[in-house]
Amino acid sequence: MEVRQAIADIAEVRDRLAAVQRFGGYSGWASIASGGVAVGAGIVQALVAPRPLNLASQQLYLNLWLICLAAALGINYGAILAWRTRHRDSQSRYQVRTVGMSILPAIAAGGVITAALVLHGLYTLLPGMWCATYALGLFASRALVPPPVVVVAVVFGFIATLLLFAPDAIALDWWIMPLAFGGGQVAIGAIVLSERQTAPGRYPF
Repeated sequence: MEVRQAIADIAEVRDRLAAVQRFGGYSGWASIASGGVAVGAGIVQALVAPRPLNLASQQLYLNLWLICLAAALGINYGAILAWRTRHRDSQSRYQVRTVGMSILPAIAAGGVITAALVLHGLYTLLPGMWCATYALGLFASRALVPPPVVVVAVVFGFIATLLLFAPDAIALDWWIMPLAFGGGQVAIGAIVLSERQTAPGRYPF
């Protein structure tokens, strides 16, 4: 009985430490909003370049989704900055710095690989690469987010594998990115909001 109680106590301490380590600056509503931006970008693509097969339409595709990325980053990091203005303690400062160091390599790698693929005209590999680097970013920050987000990261990795080996005519279809990033961001937002209900005050929105 004492051994069983000791194991239970250790598990409780571990859970409490994980809860303390969890980053409170993530906004569920900001994640859902960025997912909505991806869905909106997909609708725009459906109207202007539903299946980019020539260079002009592929460049349009790239510009559209880079704008979507900029908007999503602005929404999510804007929410983090808003949270930071209300939390000026040393732990919050450390968490913000940790979040930046965890995700920055994946963002930087995504940018460099995007430039390389575009330089060589390999546009059809972009969606799979984006999903792969995003999955890596989620894994890198897994200690700071609710545990179910890891499942979303695994799904992104699976989608990345499919897209990297998908026929060129499918990879850039208008519905791919809204389904992957739109659905993924909405799922992450729902997970954060769900945890907020069980741990009020941890998340700002």
